[in-house]
Amino acid sequence: MQALLSPTLRLSPSDPLRKKSPSLSSTATRSKRASFIKASALPQREKDPKKRVVVTGMGLVSVFGTDPDVFYDKLLEGVSGVGPIDRFDASKFPTRFAGQIRNFSSEGYIDGKNDRRLDDCLRYSLVAGKKALESADLGREKFSKIDKVRAGILVGTGMGGLTVFSDGVQALIEKGHRRITPFFIPYSITNMAAALLAIDLGLMGPNYSISTACATSNYCFHAAANHIRRGEADIMIAGGTEAAILPIGIGGFVACRALSQRNDDPQTASRPWDKDRDGFVMGEGAGILILESLEHAMKRDAPIIAEYLGGGVNCDAYHMTDPRADGLGVSSCIENALEDGGVSPEEVNYINAHATSTIVGDMAEVNAIKKVFKNTSEIKINSTKSMIGHCLGAAGGLEAIATVKAVTTGWLHPTINQFNPEPSVEFDTVPNKKQQHEVNVGKCFDFVMLTTCNPQ
Repeated sequence: MQALLSPTLRLSPSDPLRKKSPSLSSTATRSKRASFIKASALPQREKDPKKRVVVTGMGLVSVFGTDPDVFYDKLLEGVSGVGPIDRFDASKFPTRFAGQIRNFSSEGYIDGKNDRRLDDCLRYSLVAGKKALESADLGREKFSKIDKVRAGILVGTGMGGLTVFSDGVQALIEKGHRRITPFFIPYSITNMAAALLAIDLGLMGPNYSISTACATSNYCFHAAANHIRRGEADIMIAGGTEAAILPIGIGGFVACRALSQRNDDPQTASRPWDKDRDGFVMGEGAGILILESLEHAMKRDAPIIAEYLGGGVNCDAYHMTDPRADGLGVSSCIENALEDGGVSPEEVNYINAHATSTIVGDMAEVNAIKKVFKNTSEIKINSTKSMIGHCLGAAGGLEAIATVKAVTTGWLHPTINQFNPEPSVEFDTVPNKKQQHEVNVGKCFDFVMLTTCNPQ
């Protein structure tokens, strides 16, 4: 099992891009936090603008559409995007619901001929990637001015082009090898999401995919940031994409006994940290960030949203699906990420948790958090998956965007379906209703650490 601490992101209190509610500006609250943090020696953070990594754009495809603001508004409202599967006949499956995307349109982003050929995971990636560039103020005219040799793409996927693969196998069995589409191999392999985006945009920097199940997007962010830190790129498009809500995808996870079977009430099926949780809910989509060196972003007067501080990667070397109960692999990864980002545990006051709604996983993660963060009273945690399901390789990308929005808006979305919480969690899980919260440093376990950026 791979573990990656989500990137640490920070917003600076003086950042003019931060839109805060007046009620979040409590001097007492800030003073309390400042004195609390001052009690311990703070690690040193990177000061070189060539090595500081900032987020300048966000793009997504989700069950709530393709606009990050609408996406986060739905999360703040506590809306569930989970419902019955109607993409195929799921009536004979023990799980018949998912966070399925409906009415997706790639118009204006993919030409019609290619759109008909592509697997959904590739379509989601292309649309999310191009929307992220628009968000970063890199429309056609400005995009033409960047050095494309120093711009790369790392977009991963856990399952790859599963629809194309499944259709190809069926064609082989029913009609023979001559009826397999010539796109069977290229549209099935995991690196094609990044490759097609690079071909479309003409970007010649680092380009590859990473496939590490639900840690996929995390690894891509971490690797992309390090390309910038090492001076190998000025700008990176990074994230994850997934489209596995089809018979073989649902069937495979049913065989693993990983999915909830709450068919009578699917919107309450994903219930992280609830005693009655019975498995995760499948989701799909794509989440992509534009990462740049601070120097490059400032030179082109980019809209700097947040700063990536650091990350860590490791493996708990325990089991294919179950984490260690004590959370040791996760806790050591958190510590690595904090060290990499120059962040003390006392600075972190918000965590967007992995929190899939599985029996073992939820509590192992909580145990890991408790190992690192001794004072749980200052930290709020929530689960995006309670509303959109587990988007596998895309989970980190979508939850990174949710974390950035939490940092920049000062509002935390709820963890819905908190009916009978596990008493040992001992965190404020933002149950069932959004909360205002001035995030100092936010951690996304499907991303790394984020803060707002003060480009000084």
